[in-house]
Amino acid sequence: MCNDLRMNADKKMCGMNPDSQYVELAVEVFGLLADATRVRIILALRNSGELSVNHLADIVDKSPAAVSQHLARLRMARIVSTRQEGQRVFYKLTNEHASQLVSDAIFQAEHTIADGQTPPHHHREREQS
Repeated sequence: MCNDLRMNADKKMCGMNPDSQYVELAVEVFGLLADATRVRIILALRNSGELSVNHLADIVDKSPAAVSQHLARLRMARIVSTRQEGQRVFYKLTNEHASQLVSDAIFQAEHTIADGQTPPHHHREREQS
């Protein structure tokens, strides 16, 4: 599954191998996403594209100060990026990977709750076919 673009030039190590240098960083990403407010922020940005702190605060039902703190952590991890327009700062997802991680976690949760039944995301996939 690895190609030359994913290889570490020095070690010729694939990012998907168990001994990859990326495993610890991946664990840090999971740790960062192990917060309900940050997951809700990512879902809101996924659905809306670009939002201000105040708009995000309304969506996730938290104070702008609290949302701002979460966004600062997401920004440091390069999960979100910003654009300033006058006094307002708008946030958006940097790429699709955090969104996909959150989607996959939600899908796994649906499987857990489905208790042997077909989870909702499988119903949606059939409807789109």
